[in-house]
Amino acid sequence: MAISYNAVDIKFPKIKRREVSRWIKSVAANYHKRVGDIAYIFCSDEEILRINKQYLDHDYYTDIITFDYSEDDVISGDLFISLDTVQSNSGKYNTDYNEELHRVIIHGILHLCGLKDKTKQDEVIMRENENRALELIEIDK
Repeated sequence: MAISYNAVDIKFPKIKRREVSRWIKSVAANYHKRVGDIAYIFCSDEEILRINKQYLDHDYYTDIITFDYSEDDVISGDLFISLDTVQSNSGKYNTDYNEELHRVIIHGILHLCGLKDKTKQDEVIMRENENRALELIEIDK
């Protein structure tokens, strides 16, 4: 049971792995979940597009793709994060890059905890939960 961080075809982001891992476990516990095996794979837009096409039959870029392998109250999954899209979204939404990166990191965990974002109402709930989670971690800006 571990949280791993990897980079494919892109420079690894500046995150504090131990601190982020503790934060993830704390957020999961707020949803009565335990962390199993979680793999973060940081990649480029081109890699996430390839994954999106190959596994989800979607032909578009996105910031995160979450493959959920959770069982009962133990969350597990592979989370692919496009650092290119995180960067462009930080400009688009006028947010700090590190804050946007941490938002996406926890967004995937919230999906594993059962939150959805397909409807407008679900999106609002997801954003509220992301914001609450972001209040629990100090982000270097």
